[in-house]
Amino acid sequence: MISVVVPIYNEEELIYRFNEAVAGELKTIGEEWEVIYVNDGSTDSSLELLLDLQTADPHVVVVDLTRNWGHMGAISAGLRSSRGDAVIVMDGDFQDPPEVLPQLINAWRAGAQVVVAVRRSRQERRRLLAKLFPVFYRVLAALSDYPIPLDAGIFGLMDRQAVDSVNALREGNRYLPGLRAWIGYRNDVVYYDRQDRLAGDGKLSFVSRIKYAMDAITSFSYKPLRLCFALSCFLECMVVILVACSLFATNPVDTLGLALSAVILLVGGILLFCLGVMSEYLGRVYDEVRARPLSIINKVYYSEEIVAAQTGAADASEPAAGYRLRIA
Repeated sequence: MISVVVPIYNEEELIYRFNEAVAGELKTIGEEWEVIYVNDGSTDSSLELLLDLQTADPHVVVVDLTRNWGHMGAISAGLRSSRGDAVIVMDGDFQDPPEVLPQLINAWRAGAQVVVAVRRSRQERRRLLAKLFPVFYRVLAALSDYPIPLDAGIFGLMDRQAVDSVNALREGNRYLPGLRAWIGYRNDVVYYDRQDRLAGDGKLSFVSRIKYAMDAITSFSYKPLRLCFALSCFLECMVVILVACSLFATNPVDTLGLALSAVILLVGGILLFCLGVMSEYLGRVYDEVRARPLSIINKVYYSEEIVAAQTGAADASEPAAGYRLRIA
């Protein structure tokens, strides 16, 4: 079985078209399949539309979260609810083209346990984001202690063994492309052209994207901390040089005063920078110590055929055994 996990947040304009496109591709693969839509606290009619889809199509599974938990929380809930031998994660706004799904599956059939979809090009209405994302991925690649493919987002495939490995990780600040690289396994890459949204606006705010970037950097690199140490050593050397130069100046008092003022400003800036970096790591340590769940599932809606086969129940609106308030 192939599982496709799709986080949904206020996508009522695209749900029917997206499901039709994904189903059209999956029908050609010659395998059993399911599409798991994770309703991440939508405030529009997304949940109602998803339940209508689930009623009409037994391949559709709807995971309803108790509130909006964010992108990574929704994806984690979908991974824990998936039943497939291979699991594909993608966004539901057509930026990850459904036409790429057979390529991911073929790479998995060829022996890859993790297949990463790498963007060959980007089509973005928001030009600033289109320019910033390549810069971010290159900065992350330079800082990361693990080889994370450039221009790779959440879009990709993992087989069941890789999914179980990701689900076993208990960290709360998650960056899925980094986790896929960290767990290892046999990797392959599929290139595609990332499209713009067909309708509506992006659901991640600029602040959310900044947090996402910070999670990516601080979760997979100690280099910012080491950079603080290197800057402090460089600063101490500069202080020694400036003091030595001021002692040999023609007017030592004025020169020394200016040099000390410059050093004080430089020291203050470096200390604030280092404090900010360490506070980011400290905040993440606090999150990990609390060990709160990434998301909480309110109910999982299966088709009547699946419920009858697994539990003997006839009512698909009643969650299958073991799925009531399942913590993901």
